[in-house]
Amino acid sequence: MYNRGVAMKRYEQYLEEIKVIETQILNDESKAIETVANKMAVTLKNKKQIYLFGCGHSHILVEEAFYRAGGLVPVTPIFDTALMLHDGAVKSSHLEKMEEYGKLVFERINIQKEDMIFIFSNSGINGCPIEIAIRAHERGAVVVVFSSKEYVNKERSRHSSGKYLVDFADYIIDTHVPYGDALVKVNNNRIAPGSTISGALIWNMLISQLSEEEEKLGIEREFFVSGNIEGGAEMNQRYIKKYQTKISSL
Repeated sequence: MYNRGVAMKRYEQYLEEIKVIETQILNDESKAIETVANKMAVTLKNKKQIYLFGCGHSHILVEEAFYRAGGLVPVTPIFDTALMLHDGAVKSSHLEKMEEYGKLVFERINIQKEDMIFIFSNSGINGCPIEIAIRAHERGAVVVVFSSKEYVNKERSRHSSGKYLVDFADYIIDTHVPYGDALVKVNNNRIAPGSTISGALIWNMLISQLSEEEEKLGIEREFFVSGNIEGGAEMNQRYIKKYQTKISSL
């Protein structure tokens, strides 16, 4: 399509870089995706909870996974206003580096043994998400990390242990996003990040496979439908009624 001796437009360059990431995920992460999807199915069958956490822009992936058309119903988002950009972007960036703040956030989470927690952090170097992972492990939860392995050994960990988020993961799914996140080279800089698209792609690959794993285990699939189609709100209401006391953000 682009091999015509004509330089690609920058939007075309971005799309090509995304395609490279997609191919790498399919080639290198398929086994991990299948394994984690099976673990999710077993977790749900055992009536355990699945938690979701991310700081800053990684919190977008928590919203992607929660309460949306086609999305998995029984997931519990960990929303902390101070770690979101709308309450102060600079403050959010500062707090995500602090492991002490991770301790405060974790104190409000009722995570239990054999629950699962997904921690989204493309760099995997910041103190807050690393501390969440450490404490979740101490509780006996299963920790799944979405992170770019390119950051390991290129940036120092900001946690006092000197370790990275991936060091505390039971399962790691590499986002395959390059160091620095941005994908399109413009002079001596790069623009247009890839981590949100990569993370959302991986999550939706996971829940697609989860539906297959649930069939194998003979458990009910629980996925929201769009509230903007006829009958959608009514269909979703039964899930809301079932989980409203278990998932506080519903």
